Amino acid sequence: MKAWGAGIIAALGLLATAAAAQDWTPLDADNTLILETTQGRVIIALSPQMAPQGVARIKDLTRHGFYNGLLFHRVIDHFVAQTGNPNNKDGGRSTLPDLPLEAVFRLSDSVPHTVVAQPDGATTGFIGAVPYVAMTDRHMSPASDGSRAVRAWGTHCRGVLGMGRGEATDSANSELYLMRDSVPRLDRDYTVVGRVVSGFEALAALKVGEPPAQPDAMLQVRLLADMPAAERPKLEIMNTTGAAFVALVKAKRAEKGADFSVCDITVPVRAVP
Repeated sequence: MKAWGAGIIAALGLLATAAAAQDWTPLDADNTLILETTQGRVIIALSPQMAPQGVARIKDLTRHGFYNGLLFHRVIDHFVAQTGNPNNKDGGRSTLPDLPLEAVFRLSDSVPHTVVAQPDGATTGFIGAVPYVAMTDRHMSPASDGSRAVRAWGTHCRGVLGMGRGEATDSANSELYLMRDSVPRLDRDYTVVGRVVSGFEALAALKVGEPPAQPDAMLQVRLLADMPAAERPKLEIMNTTGAAFVALVKAKRAEKGADFSVCDITVPVRAVP
């Protein structure tokens, strides 16, 4: 009996370890952007589910070294940090054609996502590390793959990465902006492509100005998948479909009460050996 009891205890321990492991996952190497800036490293999780053309464009330009050395030419406190223009000012663009607006997308029930709140007439949550707002399930309609889907959009919480554009709606090209605060009034007007998961302090430290007197720069921009193994950041991100994330949301909701919003949550990362 003693041996059988010890075995049960050991098995329970293994199950607990497995459950804990499921709460963390490696960064998606193909969709993780690494910005080496003059204020430090910024790591961004990209979301091709939200904006497939925008993410593909950023990855293409990154792999051609387009962003290396470009300045943060417009940095406004409690708003945005803009970069990605080859002339280092508004209006610059790559030689590639402009992209259509991808501000609103169809969120299928077949796409992994986590709901964290259900304000009247809507739901809010995460696709990976990126926050979104969607219509409620009662607005679901059939999707092309046989699943059901609702209209959804990335919401502009602090750390969100989007694609800048001109006056024309379908004029996104190469410009990027990073949110230095939560500004949901931008929702559905711009294409959200990802969110910072590490390096918020570097984003906050960027020199302010339009343009800054001594602007900071993106010294080098790479995709995690393209980095030599020895140079890759050794990080895991919390799985937003796991029990630990559910507990995190529950604690934040209790702390904030009626003021809780999806922007109160940033998906944690942790260092691994």
